[in-house]
Amino acid sequence: MKMPLAMLPENEEARVVEVRGGRGLVRRLSELGFTPGARVKVLFSNSPGPVLINVRGSRIALGRGLLMRIIVDSEVNP
Repeated sequence: MKMPLAMLPENEEARVVEVRGGRGLVRRLSELGFTPGARVKVLFSNSPGPVLINVRGSRIALGRGLLMRIIVDSEVNP
């Protein structure tokens, strides 16, 4: 099921489908590892603070506004 990364529950994995935004934002998130096909996992989510994400072996904390622009598919195949 496709959804914004901000909606993915804690300890769940998904695959990045697309990043929505301007060129600068898409480039910056791409540099952090959020590219189509990348596997992501929500490590810690505590509303209203930032969310800790594991992407490509790195831990990154991002705000929910940015995570709403990263669309993921929660049906990850191994």
